[in-house]
Amino acid sequence: MGLIINIETATQVCSVALAKDGELLAIRELNEKNVHAEVLTNFIQEVIDESSLTLKDLDAIAVSMGPGSYTGLRIGLSTAKGLCYSLDKPLIAISSLQAMAQYAAFELQDKLKKNTLLTPMIDARRMEVYTAFYKTDITEASKIAPHIFSEESFIEEEKEHELILTGDGCAKSQELFSERKNIHIYPEILSSSKGMVPLSEKKWIAQDFEDIAYFEPFYLKEFIAGIPRVKGLR
Repeated sequence: MGLIINIETATQVCSVALAKDGELLAIRELNEKNVHAEVLTNFIQEVIDESSLTLKDLDAIAVSMGPGSYTGLRIGLSTAKGLCYSLDKPLIAISSLQAMAQYAAFELQDKLKKNTLLTPMIDARRMEVYTAFYKTDITEASKIAPHIFSEESFIEEEKEHELILTGDGCAKSQELFSERKNIHIYPEILSSSKGMVPLSEKKWIAQDFEDIAYFEPFYLKEFIAGIPRVKGLR
């Protein structure tokens, strides 16, 4: 059981959540361009102060590891590493897309079905996104990969699943998928450190930490055209 600060800077949203034993204590979020460097450290201090704690009380620092914005990820990780070094605390890394899937599961709980695939999307460029499929228990159903939207997108997955698309990358698919009954789009569900909370607690319990000196964000720079497939589907 741990007291963990969760830092999410993979997208335009800058979000910081403080949690104890997997329960949210305080959160700060701002969805504005290019504010991470300006507000991140303030958000960290604010959630600590709101909970009447000090930074020294923390057990670990969790950071969103990507994929996502190069600049945002660098700011988040450098801040997290600085805290780890100064406080002598371990570093926990959380997949940005998995955290988005977890947050979507929180926000859309009444819309989840047994065959739902949570499909968080981070905007890349033009009609490209970074995405992956997650089951409702937030386990991976596919590997993270770049994807370019087309009329063929997710046809195979849609045969057996309902897809819930979230994140800042899904809005540009609305017109393309307007007639697809098993694809549901929620562009208002973005990144949030709230989604990191149960994931970082799980890693804390497992003592699953990163090497602070050598850990780098997962940028997913290489572009591979194609559609991520659900495991078991061809």
